[in-house]
Amino acid sequence: MSTQFRLTDRAAERIAEIAASQDGAALRVAVLAGGCSGFQYKFELDQNRAEDDVVIEHGPATVYIDPTSLELLEGSELDYVEALIGSHFAVRNPQAASACGCGSSFALA
Repeated sequence: MSTQFRLTDRAAERIAEIAASQDGAALRVAVLAGGCSGFQYKFELDQNRAEDDVVIEHGPATVYIDPTSLELLEGSELDYVEALIGSHFAVRNPQAASACGCGSSFALA
């Protein structure tokens, strides 16, 4: 299985800032069934790496992704976006055929 999932420099910087307050924490990125389009992204700090997690490092940032979620994230890029309506992590997923207006859920073709 390929681990083609990338972090932008902005995402890596923000992950490192957030995780600095929790020694040894990484950002867990997961894809769950649900949301208004079929699948939704979940982001949380996690200090416990599962045995089968794929670990992605970019500078000082560490991301954990379980193998099932990684299949749905193949070729994706995680960015950190700052906008007038708020700042958030955003996934650019080439496998997503459509996404909802909030950007946190998507559907596959």
